[in-house]
Amino acid sequence: MLDLLPRLRRMARVLARDPADADDLTQLTLERALTRRDQWREGTRQDSWMFRIMRNAWIDESRSRARRGRVLAPPEAGANAADPAAQTLDSRLALTAVEAALDALPEDQRTAVALVLIEGLSYQEAADSLEIPMGTLTSRLARGRTALQAALIDQGARP
Repeated sequence: MLDLLPRLRRMARVLARDPADADDLTQLTLERALTRRDQWREGTRQDSWMFRIMRNAWIDESRSRARRGRVLAPPEAGANAADPAAQTLDSRLALTAVEAALDALPEDQRTAVALVLIEGLSYQEAADSLEIPMGTLTSRLARGRTALQAALIDQGARP
């Protein structure tokens, strides 16, 4: 499980869009996985299982926030914040462009892109994690890739 932590945090950032919320979501995912470890079946990929837990936890959290009427800071509030891990200005600008393009995608496309292109899950594993048919995942992924490429070209970045 500890080996999956960086990937879980990355996926949480895609879902939550806020570093603090992403950390909370990662922690909640780990807690649920540990308390429900008896539900994991031998032969099932642990990363797919945990991504499903994370997605369901995020859906629960989003619904809870909507009921409480909580409002998150808009994505534009963090658009100008630099990533201290980036080595150069060019890499920071490219990363910002990619993050902005990814954030602009609808949630279903953003999640599909993150699972397949960022996390490296197979189409079948991603479809299973999202509990959707393979054709639906393929469609979301194709639309997400096209939108990302168009957004990056519009921003002058290389896709």
